[in-house]
Amino acid sequence: MAATVAMTVVFRPGPPTSLDLHGRLTPAALTAALASLPPCTPTLHRHTDHHHTLTLPPPPFPAGRLSDLLTGAAAGEGRPGAARGHDAAAHPAHPADAGCATDAGCATDAGCATHPADAGCAAHTGCGDQEPQRLPPTTPLQHDVLLDAMTHPGAGLHVEQLHWRWYGPLDTPRFAAAWQTLYDTEAVLRTALARPAAPGATPLLAVHPHAAPQLERHPRGSADWHALLLSERMREFDLYRPGTALRIALLEEPGPVFRVLLTYHQALLDGWSARLLQRTLYRAYLADGRPVGSERRPDIRDHMRWLARQDPAPARAFWARTGAPPGAAGLPGHRTAGRPRLRGHGRTRQRLTPHEARHLRNWAAAHGATESTALHTAWALQLHRATPHAPAVTFAAAVSGRGIPLPGAERLPGPLRGALPLHVRIDPATPLTRLLSALAGQALEAASYEWVSPGQAAQWSPPTPHGPGPDAGARPIPDSLIAFEAHAPTGPADDDPVHTELATEGVRVGAAEAIGAHTAHPLTLTAHHDTDGGLVLTCVYDRTRITDSDAAETLAQTTLLLRELPATTGGTTTVAEALTLLDAGPVPRIARPAPAARTLRILRAAARTGAGTICLVPPPDAPPGCYDALAAAYPGPQTLTTVAPPADARTVLAALRPALARGEPLLLGGFSGAGSLAFEVAERIASHGWHPPLVAIGGALTTQGDPDPVRALARTLETAAAAATTTARP
Repeated sequence: MAATVAMTVVFRPGPPTSLDLHGRLTPAALTAALASLPPCTPTLHRHTDHHHTLTLPPPPFPAGRLSDLLTGAAAGEGRPGAARGHDAAAHPAHPADAGCATDAGCATDAGCATHPADAGCAAHTGCGDQEPQRLPPTTPLQHDVLLDAMTHPGAGLHVEQLHWRWYGPLDTPRFAAAWQTLYDTEAVLRTALARPAAPGATPLLAVHPHAAPQLERHPRGSADWHALLLSERMREFDLYRPGTALRIALLEEPGPVFRVLLTYHQALLDGWSARLLQRTLYRAYLADGRPVGSERRPDIRDHMRWLARQDPAPARAFWARTGAPPGAAGLPGHRTAGRPRLRGHGRTRQRLTPHEARHLRNWAAAHGATESTALHTAWALQLHRATPHAPAVTFAAAVSGRGIPLPGAERLPGPLRGALPLHVRIDPATPLTRLLSALAGQALEAASYEWVSPGQAAQWSPPTPHGPGPDAGARPIPDSLIAFEAHAPTGPADDDPVHTELATEGVRVGAAEAIGAHTAHPLTLTAHHDTDGGLVLTCVYDRTRITDSDAAETLAQTTLLLRELPATTGGTTTVAEALTLLDAGPVPRIARPAPAARTLRILRAAARTGAGTICLVPPPDAPPGCYDALAAAYPGPQTLTTVAPPADARTVLAALRPALARGEPLLLGGFSGAGSLAFEVAERIASHGWHPPLVAIGGALTTQGDPDPVRALARTLETAAAAATTTARP
């Protein structure tokens, strides 16, 4: 017979994960709840008859599901033999021989028992890496990247790849030793996230004294190349573990030929960095894996110190003065309510021949501009064509981040590549060359601040003066990113005999090819030169927002403009005349996201600044307004918010992004049934460097034994809020 468990739960993501159980805990109820889950050996700490702490195994144990079982209608008597090895009479949470310390000692993760929970251990293997006492925060750019990746679960955002072929013999132990040399001499390869001690703090970084490369060899025929590319891109990174922000895969092909694949997270590396590491790898391989010098300087720590010394006032004034005007247009929206039904990201490609690319370069140079400015001009023309009455068009332009006055920055592996917003006012009667000059001038001005992150530039730009609901006062980031990729400098060929030396061992390496990262922008357009001198254009797009046909048409029109503008325009050709090149083509469109799906609904404003935010997560099948009564029942000072049901992790994380970006203390809560989703959200927040929010689950809308689930949840939120202010454990 099912019985009601009068229980509320506050749980803390780990390590170690623990549940604070408030209410009368019966052995039968706990045994029955555990019997519904995978076998485990949690430990129980009794504080009082109505307060226990249950310490759980490491993820993927379903702690959220357990909290839902304990706070809802669970089996009170249990079933014989349901929880293998559990002595329900004495210690229902763990086997009788587990050595539970009922009064102490149950707060240590069995998988990492040699350090306290707040030590920031990254590897759970020996835990011998002791982090410095004072750890630097992530840079603003890393902060943006981590927020993007966190709030788009399953999308593989900010994961870039570089691959090339290795022709000839490859000594795998020697190859691995060469990589170990790189890890020993490149500080960025030993860098990992470290958890902040207090809620609301910025994620921290630690450079560890040692890290091992993540190298996997796939024998011939054991893996498909395209499947390997996709699986490596979509596999999550453990950014707390040093050395894992870069993965190396070797795929053996007939020949002997090997494909070398580097997959890396942009929170710590960018494409420029990967090419620097590639050349250093060759030298280390030729040296049989022996050190070929001391640690590289400057390194990521030098760059972080340089950033910390920059005065943001001039940059803030620049963006306040030059920000896009109200109503500036980005990607054109659909005129109808239709939306793409596909998921994931798509990719399409076009190419200018070497002759066409050279013609474009000469045309741009004749007007005092570069190829990248020509690409910006072609893109601005397309945006203007779609929204001709907008006061300006706006997009983001990628920058290497290495045009800064830090000596040696061009030789520094690290996460420096950023993107800055550009905008331009377009008059159809203006000569096209004036548009080209205007964009060149704006890019030159912005280059002085290429160390500024996209989030900072948006924050310092003028806010939108009007807009519906939460969009009022917003500072939107451009929805398209244009990148003209420059490679790391190779140096004079005569000074780098590495390829000649490899050839003496019968080895030849092919040209490296980059596979650009998926970004939070609905559309990213990247250009780069191939080995033949052609210009390759790649469009990566969000298929939930842009159809395959619209993306293909967009790229085709961009390519047409780059091909035809140098041949058909003169010094007096106007913007309107240039746009006639596109008369035969349609205007591609993009679906707008539903505002309600990406914003928090405020139930009650904060009583004071800095009080923090409580987000109430809706259980499955929750009715709209299920948390409205909490505004009066909960007395705390925090902003009380929720998201519209039905919700998933991506919806909740997207809604929480502004609060996380501001560094506000965060508490998640909900009625019974919301635990699984709330815990998933909390774990993802913690996995990307933020202090893990506590989760409070109490009161069940379907539980007959509790006449007032709102009051029960309010009490649980008070308990959790008090715990959050008095403890600082992750």
